[in-house]
Amino acid sequence: MKKISAIPLLVLVIIYSCSAQETTMSAAAGNFIKLLDKKQKAKAMYSFDSSERYNWHFVPLDDRKGIEMNSLDEKQKAAAIQLFKTGLSEEGYAKATAIMQLELVLKVLEKHADSDHFRDPGKYFITIFGLPSSTGIWGWRLEGHHISFNFSADSNKLVSGTPGFFGSNPAIVLSGPQKGTQVLKKEEEIAFELLHSLTAEQLQKTSVDTVAPAEIITFASRKAIIENPRGLSYTAMTEKQQQIFMQLLSVYIHRYTKLFADDMMKEIAAAGMDQLLFAWAGSHEKIPGHPNYYRIQGPTIIIEYDNSQNNANHVHTVVRDLKRDFGGDELLEHYKKGH
Repeated sequence: MKKISAIPLLVLVIIYSCSAQETTMSAAAGNFIKLLDKKQKAKAMYSFDSSERYNWHFVPLDDRKGIEMNSLDEKQKAAAIQLFKTGLSEEGYAKATAIMQLELVLKVLEKHADSDHFRDPGKYFITIFGLPSSTGIWGWRLEGHHISFNFSADSNKLVSGTPGFFGSNPAIVLSGPQKGTQVLKKEEEIAFELLHSLTAEQLQKTSVDTVAPAEIITFASRKAIIENPRGLSYTAMTEKQQQIFMQLLSVYIHRYTKLFADDMMKEIAAAGMDQLLFAWAGSHEKIPGHPNYYRIQGPTIIIEYDNSQNNANHVHTVVRDLKRDFGGDELLEHYKKGH
């Protein structure tokens, strides 16, 4: 297999900006599959009801399933990128590529040899579940260190894009050519803006623990569950605080393409804005070495942010759809009945 040390950012940007016509997800997936040979298809493709579809993770793994970007030729790589674009917004796509490039920073910081591919921007995998179709049920996954997005579609409509995970290590690059880079900057800055706008009484409801958890609470679970939801209600915020809160919510939801993000926002609103809670744990100071955690939780969604590892310079974030993670149970049953 041909190995490359990185996916050139210039190539990614050109491919993204030169797409004059948006391609549907099923068409993009079909185009990608057509370019794979028999052995590559065997690695990339699983049935939609395969248990592998739920085997997601955001840590470095040696046995991650799917087809590795490093093993693709340039045409295949371009088709894979076209598929990425059908699920992620321009900003979401930019964050994904930036996270991939952080592997090079970690390679230097952790003093890996040039021949060691434990940290590698090309070590990201695509897995297709079912047969891409404009009339059927299928899905796909983009996954590697600090990235995991799981998409499910039915009749050419995107049903689910979760679990959706972005992480960043370092959260802020402290030295070297990329010094100052902060991939998930908005996720931190808007949250602290909201926190610091709260009154003492509001902080009592918002702060659920003085110590930040060591990891996002839902972790890489099959079903996202945080029992006994706590925090400050959206309706207990001032109008200005609600605006900041919505900006923060939007940062996560608009990692996805606009139409899908708009549908998610409508569903969140329909479930009741008064049901949304903002909770915080750990330090209230935005200072390196002071771990912090927050989440947004409602009837349909859990969003988590945790910055506690590596002296609080290592961020994990996740979006979980409480009704339609992995497409939801109803979609799976529909698939089984149809096959």
